[in-house]
Amino acid sequence: MTPTGVGCAVAEADAVSDKGHRSYSRTNAYFTADDPTLSPDDPRRRFFDRSNAFVAADNFLSDGVLRTVFDSDGFDEFIRECLSEPTDRFFRYADPLADVIVNAAAEGNGFPWHFDTNNFTVKLALQNADRGGAFEYAPMIRDSRNENFDEVSKVLDGTSDKVVSLQLEPGDLQLFKGRYSLHRVAPLEGETPRYVAIFSYVERPGMVGSVERTQQLYGKTLPIHHERSGSRGDALID
Repeated sequence: MTPTGVGCAVAEADAVSDKGHRSYSRTNAYFTADDPTLSPDDPRRRFFDRSNAFVAADNFLSDGVLRTVFDSDGFDEFIRECLSEPTDRFFRYADPLADVIVNAAAEGNGFPWHFDTNNFTVKLALQNADRGGAFEYAPMIRDSRNENFDEVSKVLDGTSDKVVSLQLEPGDLQLFKGRYSLHRVAPLEGETPRYVAIFSYVERPGMVGSVERTQQLYGKTLPIHHERSGSRGDALID
């Protein structure tokens, strides 16, 4: 994007930033409840403070900057080709709250290690915090058949050699398989909020977020989340 385009997108994010659902909790990488039947060192029992804000998709107008980018001719095909995905395994996320969102974070916020619900995440960096905020991830640490808990534990312990750190700049487009790659944003500093727009794709048509996860992230659910509950295409922990 041009600097002017980035500026317009930041203005759009600023205009709806007060609509973001701000939540504060302790969560594991899977957004699941504690299970005392598991070993204490199981990654599903490792909980970290989380504070963040997501502006849901229903706050962005069809003729706004971010929807214009997402709906532009050839955008979906460009993303699919970059990811080298076949046409029968690449679809827009059907979640009306989560297909186009903005993550807004400021100093003191934190989004610890986690996996995404959607298979493919496309991030457009809009504005960085004054300091910090590097994107850290362990690429493809699990797949649709194997949770790979041992390697996940190493990331959580800070002993993994698989973690990559990436500093995104405004206007950068990042293509990311967040369903399979454990990731987090490093702590932020300063008064300037970090804005990242997120466009989402999945491997099966009609997929939406789980009821529990949607409520956690956006503070609400819609009938479609309840109607399609349990219809994911894999058996991974959400």
